[in-house]
Amino acid sequence: MSETKQAALKTSAFKVPGEGSSVTISVVTVVVILAAWTLVTNMGWIKPIFLPSPQATYQQFYEYLTGAANDKPLWQHFAASMLRVFAAFFLACLLAIPIGIAMGMSRVWRGIFDPPIELYRPLPPLAYLPLIIIWFGIDELPKVLLIFLSCFAPLAMAARSGMRSASQEQMNAAYSMGASYTQVIRHVVLPAAMPEILVGMRVAIGFGWSTLVAAEMVAANVGLGQMVLNASNFLRTDIVVMGIIVIGVVAYMFDLLMRWVEHKIVPWKGRA
Repeated sequence: MSETKQAALKTSAFKVPGEGSSVTISVVTVVVILAAWTLVTNMGWIKPIFLPSPQATYQQFYEYLTGAANDKPLWQHFAASMLRVFAAFFLACLLAIPIGIAMGMSRVWRGIFDPPIELYRPLPPLAYLPLIIIWFGIDELPKVLLIFLSCFAPLAMAARSGMRSASQEQMNAAYSMGASYTQVIRHVVLPAAMPEILVGMRVAIGFGWSTLVAAEMVAANVGLGQMVLNASNFLRTDIVVMGIIVIGVVAYMFDLLMRWVEHKIVPWKGRA
């Protein structure tokens, strides 16, 4: 058997399902979950106080969307949460990525920033929420700060790890062609680090959204997290489930956006 045929057989043997089949499986999974949810709730196997039906959840979504609910419209909650999450995420990108780059390039900066980041990184946001309230009050600052801290650590760690992606041979080749240290950082190291930095951004925005409910516990009167918390106090499970779905869908849509940005900025990622 020729080498060409052997290579073709190996390629076909390790071929993974295409993107189209993955999307089909995902759609089928969502349909099955919705069907099971509809079945168990409409048959009365689970009481509505524990799990509302899809119809009741959609009814609450419609009422909040049209402003018919006994609360602020959904767009006001959505706008407030988006402002808090993306303000914190933007500030985290401005600070964490340069700090992570510095940690990856210098042992001095790594020695300065590594202990505090590693100290607070494993802590859940609710652990240091009381301190943030004591230090900064109950205005918008503590809400944004809590989300900022949840985004900061994964961004800094991703940038630090990404700075090690460029091989020494690539840097030596750039130096041999007369590149300066700054040019090597800009044209060799940073492009090699971008895939991990973008992955860190995806992870960070996920942490930001997951911290949203905790952040809006701080005397908030508007926001998706506040809407969920307020509904839970009155055992309005239909509103709670609706709010959770909205938060999850928005986070998923932003993750899809980040994947698209990653594909455009680093199209070589994952290719041999």
